[in-house]
Amino acid sequence: MGIVSALHDQMIAWSRHRYAPWYLAGLSFAESSFFPLPPDVMLAPMSVANPGRAWWLAALTTIASVAGGLAGYAIGVLVLDLLQPLMGEGGLYQAAFGRAKDWFGDWGIWAVLLAAFSPIPYKVFTIAAGVLSMALLPFTLASLVGRGGRFFLVAALMVWGGEHMEAKLRTYVDRIGWIMLLLIAAVVVWSL
Repeated sequence: MGIVSALHDQMIAWSRHRYAPWYLAGLSFAESSFFPLPPDVMLAPMSVANPGRAWWLAALTTIASVAGGLAGYAIGVLVLDLLQPLMGEGGLYQAAFGRAKDWFGDWGIWAVLLAAFSPIPYKVFTIAAGVLSMALLPFTLASLVGRGGRFFLVAALMVWGGEHMEAKLRTYVDRIGWIMLLLIAAVVVWSL
């Protein structure tokens, strides 16, 4: 059993606990700023087990995830102060920071929206948005739309596909997890 499978199994166990909505909210918050496993792994089985609450669970996941994204943004703001000597005028990473700032300037809201909806590591974009001082309102709105779209889609697929769809997710969770970790590493290396 792989590391990601073990974490996935733990999330499944938590999804059956009486405090599962609290665990789901905590996981959603943490995943948006530092934790590697997405909340989909809890949202999916919870939606299958209780289809009548799937929409409420998707809303809870969205709100907690956007709150975590705002925490990631705050981490980025704090990191900026610590890294300013490296990124500012004459700093070691001045050119890379300038490119990233231009990229966010050109694509900012769309980059956040894409990362919020897709398997691209959203946490990297939340922190980068804070580092690059992206306007908070567009960041928050893009996060709400992207995260909400993703989590309501997961809930809908689980309600529609049931246990068969959950089994498919379980089959590919290790590959998905490792791909996400590789994407995080690629983004970090690219930003240097």
